[in-house]
Order: sequence, then C-alpha cells, then structure tokens
Amino acid sequence: MDSDFLQLRAALAPPRGMATWLAGELRAAIADGRLPPGTALPATRALAADLGLSRGVVVEAYQRLRDEALISGRPGAGTRVAPLPGAGVTPAGRASATAVPSGVPPPGMPPPGVPASGWPPADGRPDFGQLPLRWRSRSGIDMSPGVPDLSAFPRAAWLRAERAVLARASAADLGYGDPRGSDRLRTELAGWLARTRGLRAAPDDIIVVNGVAQALALLARVLVSRGTDRVAVEDPGSSGATGELAYWGLTPVPVAVDEHGLRVDRLAASAAGVALVTPAHQFPTGVVLAPHRRGELLAWAAAGGLVIEDDYDAEYRYDRAPVPALHASAPDRIAYAGSTSKALAPGMRLGWLIPPPELRPDLIAAKHASDLGSPALPQMVLAQMIANGELERHIRLVRGRQRHRRDALLAALREHLPQARVQGVAAGLHLLVTFPGLTCPADDTDLASEIHRAGVLVHPLSWHRHDPGPPGLVLGYAAHTPDQLRDAARRIAAIVRRDAGRAPHARSPR
Repeated sequence: MDSDFLQLRAALAPPRGMATWLAGELRAAIADGRLPPGTALPATRALAADLGLSRGVVVEAYQRLRDEALISGRPGAGTRVAPLPGAGVTPAGRASATAVPSGVPPPGMPPPGVPASGWPPADGRPDFGQLPLRWRSRSGIDMSPGVPDLSAFPRAAWLRAERAVLARASAADLGYGDPRGSDRLRTELAGWLARTRGLRAAPDDIIVVNGVAQALALLARVLVSRGTDRVAVEDPGSSGATGELAYWGLTPVPVAVDEHGLRVDRLAASAAGVALVTPAHQFPTGVVLAPHRRGELLAWAAAGGLVIEDDYDAEYRYDRAPVPALHASAPDRIAYAGSTSKALAPGMRLGWLIPPPELRPDLIAAKHASDLGSPALPQMVLAQMIANGELERHIRLVRGRQRHRRDALLAALREHLPQARVQGVAAGLHLLVTFPGLTCPADDTDLASEIHRAGVLVHPLSWHRHDPGPPGLVLGYAAHTPDQLRDAARRIAAIVRRDAGRAPHARSPR
C-alpha cells in the first residue's frame, strides 16, 4: 500500500526491516528539507493504515527518530520535526531574490476578447459558463463532473481555525499585503506540497491565486504579451480550462490522449510551445500519464517547451499509488497549478501557482494589476488548517467517503449496463463511461438530453472533445449518496439500452 505523505510506497521496502526502511525515509526527508522543523507527522495509527503496516512498525520508526533528536512530541500535541540545534522553527526551501512590485502597477494588459480561432466553436456545444447552472435547476440528480461533496465542508474546523487566526491577527494582516499571498500560507503550502506532492518549492516561489482558473488567466496574459499565440491542450480535455486560456488570447491546439495519456509525439508535431496537461489524473479519461510519456514530455520541455501542470484531483486516489507531480523534475520548464476546489469547496477560490523563475516577476505584476492580491483572512485560515493538520484529516475522511460512493456507482453500472466500459475508476471524483459493446447514437449530446429528461444531469463526452470520437458520458459521483447513485445508474442504463435498441444495425452486446 502507499501513502500521500512523502509518496511513501511500502512495496519498495525490504521484506524485513520495515521500521528501518520507514525511519530512513523520514530521516532523508528531514535532511533534504521536505520535512522542515515544526512539521507535524501523521498519527502512527493513520500512517500505519495508509501503508498497510502494523502500528508497531510506525511507533518503532518514530522512536528511533526521537532517539536521534530528529522529532519530538508530547501527549495531545502530536509528533513534529524537532527544531534545528540553536535555531527556531524555520520555513522550508531556498531563498529567492524575486522582487515584489511596488508603487503603481505596470500598464494593464489589453482588454480580453475571444480570439479569432472561434473558440468556443459555434457547433451546438453549450456555453459552459451558463448551461450547467440552467440545467441544474431542473435536475433531480446532478452528476456534473468536478463538483465535490459541498456538504462535507469542514465547518467546525474552519471556524476553530478562523477564531484562532482572528485572535492573533494584527491590523496589518488585514490590509493590502504581498500580491504573491500571505507569507504564512506560502510557507505552509511549501511544506504541504513537499509532503504530499513531492514538490521542491520555497515560499517565495509560490503565488496564491483565486483558483486554477486565475492561474491559467495570468499565465495566458503573460504568455500572450510575450508573443505566444498557441497552446496545446489534451483531447479530450477540460473544456473549462481550454476556454479560459482561449478567452485570454491563446489558440487551443488539440492533442490526442490515449490509454497512456497525452500523445507527446503529436505534441511535438503541433508547433505549440506551451502545453496544458493533467498528468496525475487526466480529465475526463482518468488515465495517469505513463512513465515513458512523462519522460517524453520532460524532454519536450527541456528542448524549449513550457508545461502548465494542472494537478487535477490529486487528493483523491483509491486503488493506485500516489503519482508525484511533474514539477519537481523540471521546475524551470513547468508552471504548477493547484487549488482547494476539490479538497474544500470551489467557492473558496483558493489556489496556488508555482511558475518557472523566468515568468515569476511578470506573473506577480499581473496578479497585482488584477486584484492587488487574494483575500487575506481565508489565506490565514487555510494556513492554520494546514499547520494544525486539519486539512489532511479532512481529506483523509472525505477520501474514504468518496471511495464508498465510487464503489456504489461502479457496482450499479456493472449490474445495469455490463456492456459499458468504465474508465477513471482508480482516482478522482468522476467516471467516464463509453459503449464499445452497444450500438449507441453517435451524438452523445442527444443521449445526455434524454437522460436529463429522466432526472439525471450528466456531461456528454463530446462537450470535452475537439475532434470527433466515440460517444460517452462523464459522471460525477462526489455529491451524492450511494442510494442516489444507484438510482441514477438505473435511469442512465434504461435510456442507454433503449437508445441502443433503436440504433440502426443494433448488435448483441459482446
């Protein structure tokens, strides 16, 4: 088994000496700065459960590090990395010479407009800014992808953290601050991303943004101002992310995705110098970028390309090992973006961007010109939740709930629609369903409309395609109970089977 914490993989440990292996991994992380002084370690019981080990193994590993004065703890306070001798708790990472813009911001960017490429295409596709909300008002079960379980938002933990923050916040903390974001949040994010995603970033490398959407908008504005006019995007891929980049002046160039992820050979032939990818959990297929493709993509970036890494759904994995972020392999060629939209709620509008150093000053200036900086209080509260371990506890709790819901929907689809192919099962908050064993109508938008009339809102796969391809449905499951998901699967299956029976030259399921 595996853990998000430090990307630990118990399968790589020797069959004997598990405590020695675990202590060595933790010792190395302390030495290289991934676990800076003051970092809270997982509870022994929780880490043992993640790794499939006995709790005694973890207890022994922790005790060895205590004996070496590398960690310390007391009842009720948990276990933390010990301060360096003669020093207080210090932030992780290296120093940065990046200057913060001051005074009047630079001249503004040109007013936004839809580029001549014509995106979004006038081919009957919906307006993604409006249609989902309009449909949702008439949907019994909304299975739109990308919608987390908003009822699970940790209200009590957030309130506790907010009270703690307000009790000690100074007046200056609530004023105009660093456009890069709260220093404390950037410090906590640097440690958290190192522990959970394998990143090596200093606080000064991070720009706090209002979600991944703003990260993409800032990148597009800076790139267009530097003469870039094309961006390669995954096909199928996120129509929302593609539309965001296009709105700010970049022409999307579709590059096919297969069972191994992005076709990097086609990326090289696209003539695009920038590529938007979701390597850890591709949307909407759910595939992980295969190791050989990761190598090819990194080689493409090293030859002068820029990768925008959208770390989509990285928090939620169920049946596979954690996939480290690409950024650590080429920080000078990768702009990494993530957010709390799936971990907490999209309405929080909290995210982060870690760009290549060469782009950072322009991006900070663009952020400053856009909004003078993200809201201060939510940043301080999120920093508090990371520091006290509440965010990781919340993600762990929600991950178990989402696994249960995924299992219910998957079992119901296999029962009522066994001819369908279901992808993206191992992680995330949605499934992709295609129909290789049925003759379904080629237009999956009509199929989705019929399913909607039956009381279930789903996304047709064609909404997220550029080039034509087989029909499919994208089903989000995070926001519904297992019983609701089983009911939705029955309704979807009934419509699919009925339409397959009507289709010309219908054949028996394989």
